[in-house]
Amino acid sequence: MSTFAYDGLTMTGRQLRRVRNNPGLAVLTQLMPVNMLLFFGYVFGSALAMPGREYRSFLVPGLLVATAAGGLMTGMFQAAQDTHRGVMDRFRTMPVSRAAVPLGQAVADLVVTAVGTVPLLLTALAVGWRVEGSPAGAVGAVGLLLLFRFACTCAGILLGLLSRSEDAAGQLGASSFVLPLLSNAYLPTDGLPGWLRALAEWNPISAVTTALRDLFGNAPVPADAAWPVAHPVAGSLLWSLGLIALFLPLAVGRYARAE
Repeated sequence: MSTFAYDGLTMTGRQLRRVRNNPGLAVLTQLMPVNMLLFFGYVFGSALAMPGREYRSFLVPGLLVATAAGGLMTGMFQAAQDTHRGVMDRFRTMPVSRAAVPLGQAVADLVVTAVGTVPLLLTALAVGWRVEGSPAGAVGAVGLLLLFRFACTCAGILLGLLSRSEDAAGQLGASSFVLPLLSNAYLPTDGLPGWLRALAEWNPISAVTTALRDLFGNAPVPADAAWPVAHPVAGSLLWSLGLIALFLPLAVGRYARAE
C-alpha cells in the first residue's frame, strides 16, 4: 500500500472515531432532516397546489440535497476546530502526506453521510415517497448526491482552515442553512420573480435536486428553466466536479502551509 493511501485511511479512521466518540451530535444531525420531512411534508403540503403525497415526493430529493449541502458546515467546523486546537500543527510535524489530512476528513464525512441518509430514506418510504424511475436511475441519483456532498465538504474544509476561530466557523457554517431556501429544494421556482428565479436556478442545489427528482422519477425536468436545471444531470456533474477541482487543491495547499 502506498504511503498516501495508508495515510489517507489513517486520517479517515481518525475522523470516523471522532464521530463515534460524539454520538449525540451524529444522532442530532441524522434526526434533523427527518423532522424537516415530517414538518414540511405535512404543513407545506396542505398549503400548496401539490398536496399530500405528491408534495412529499417532490420534497424528499430536495431534503436529500439540502442535507448533502450541509457538508459545507460540517467540513468548516471540523477543520476550524482542528486548526485552532493545534491538531493541524501536530500533523504537520509528522511524516504524513499533506493531501491525506483534508482528503481523509472529506472521505470520512462521505461515509457518515451515506449511513446517515438511511433513516431519512426509511422515513420517506413510510410517508409515501417511492422510487418511480429505474433502478439504474436510482443508483445514479445516489452517486450524484454523494459527489455533491464531497464537493461541499471540500469547500467547507478550505473555509475552516481559513477561519480565525471556531466561533466564526460555526456562525458562518450555520448561515449556509439559507442556501437550500434559495433553490428549488422545498418549493418550485416557477412562481418566483425573474431575478430571484434566475438566482435560485443557478444555485448548484437546484441542479442536483432536479437531477434526483428526474432520476428517481418523482418530477419532470422544467423545460423553461436555466441551463443547469434544464439539463440537471450534466449541470450537477459540472457543478460538483468544478467545486472539487477548485476547493480540494486549495484546501490541501492551505493545510500544507503552516500559519
